[in-house]
Amino acid sequence: MNDSAPKPVRVVVLGGGTAGWMTAAGVAKLLPGLASVQLVESEEIGIVGVGEATLPHIRGFVEKLGIDEAAFMKATHATFKLGIDFRDFGRIGESYIHPFGSFGEEVGGVGFHHYWLELARHGKAREIGDYSLAVAAAKANRFRPPSADDSLGSTYGYAYQFDATLFGPFMREFARGIGVERHEGRVVTVERDPASGDVTALVLADGRRIEGDLFIDCSGFRSILLGQELEVPWEDWTHWLPCDRAAAMPCTHATEDLRPYTTATAMPAGWRWQIPLQHRMGNGYVFSSAHISEEQACDAIRACAEGAPLAEPRILKFRPGRRARSWSHNVIGVGLASGFLEPLESTSIYLAQMAITYLIELFPAAAGAIDPRDRDEFNRLVDMEYDRVRDFLILHYHATTRDDSEFWNHVRTMRVPDSLADKLELWRRAGRIEKYSDGLFYDASWIAVYVGQGLLPEVHDPRAAMIAPDALARATERLRMAVTGEVAAMPGHRDYLRGEAARLADAA
Repeated sequence: MNDSAPKPVRVVVLGGGTAGWMTAAGVAKLLPGLASVQLVESEEIGIVGVGEATLPHIRGFVEKLGIDEAAFMKATHATFKLGIDFRDFGRIGESYIHPFGSFGEEVGGVGFHHYWLELARHGKAREIGDYSLAVAAAKANRFRPPSADDSLGSTYGYAYQFDATLFGPFMREFARGIGVERHEGRVVTVERDPASGDVTALVLADGRRIEGDLFIDCSGFRSILLGQELEVPWEDWTHWLPCDRAAAMPCTHATEDLRPYTTATAMPAGWRWQIPLQHRMGNGYVFSSAHISEEQACDAIRACAEGAPLAEPRILKFRPGRRARSWSHNVIGVGLASGFLEPLESTSIYLAQMAITYLIELFPAAAGAIDPRDRDEFNRLVDMEYDRVRDFLILHYHATTRDDSEFWNHVRTMRVPDSLADKLELWRRAGRIEKYSDGLFYDASWIAVYVGQGLLPEVHDPRAAMIAPDALARATERLRMAVTGEVAAMPGHRDYLRGEAARLADAA
């Protein structure tokens, strides 16, 4: 044994639920021998558990941990997700799907959307979603995993929709199975080093002391360590994202069809979701309490929800924004303790996963060896992610012609962040998307919202006009027919899930 080898960093995670158990599992699995992990949670404190929609990145996390996808989906009553269907956002009566996949393909260094804009100029373009395999499959309620080659069948990804009340316990059992030590109890005292200000231990109500070198705050909106103890300021973004409540109500399925997508429908004071799980339909109304009362929101979701209610609407309260720093001293905030952006694009779990990924990459080499440069880089990366997601969410509200309510008049006319204003200007004048290599929501995502909500550029890449309109129309029609053929060969979403369940049963 090498006595000079550094001892594992003692990691203490405060808070269970989705963020806490994802963090504990990720650190324990991906940093074997470098970290020991303990988690403190209290059964007295409930979790915010409604139907949870995710982004494709969660698949990578599940795969890295070595979790069998079918077993995970069975345990959480999950369904597959190919994108989000947005209704009534740009104009009442219009809809579009933001797909987890591309629109056409780049030709000669020119993005497909420029060719589509050229066709539209000549009145020869179909809906841009007709050239996306993810959109077409979603509309047909069909699903199969993408192919691993470079064919048309590889041009999309997928995520999951699952029961959040089951995901946390699933991750807890997994994490405990790989060595994470769980402590039941409520924190009453946070001990800190008087010289450095670092947290040294958490004292529980029964007197136990949980010592550590690195503390991960997953205590939700309470942010016990990062917010309360270290007093890291909160940056409030309510002026850009005024929705601060949700009325959630689960229902039975109204039809046999099982949609492989989430639905977001604009409402007079916000929007409502529909998230299809295997056993029920999640429904909810995300709204601005400055524009509608909680009682009115509950009445609205009762009136709009599909299927029979399984419970009365439950009000969830939140504040959009983030901490000024997500890593301060030896405390890192993950999930709601670090920040929150409303669920319009299903980014909550992604933002937690993103922080875990950066933590793994910038993990201290040994106890007491936190490099301030790593801490600064972590904060830079997390801030960049939150800011970009914030801008993308604001776009859904701001790029509208709706003037039918005070809420939509506000978001349509409000001043947006300079970073979003620059993106909008780049699109309007040239049909271009800001390029970046890190982060979330690349070209296809922005194009889906811009085009879907009627925000077309003044000009587009002139190289798209180098192909004669008729020849371009024939080429895009061949693509559309190929997409149609691929979709026709896919099984129905519910049928595919049944097949996976049968496979899992056969393997048991």
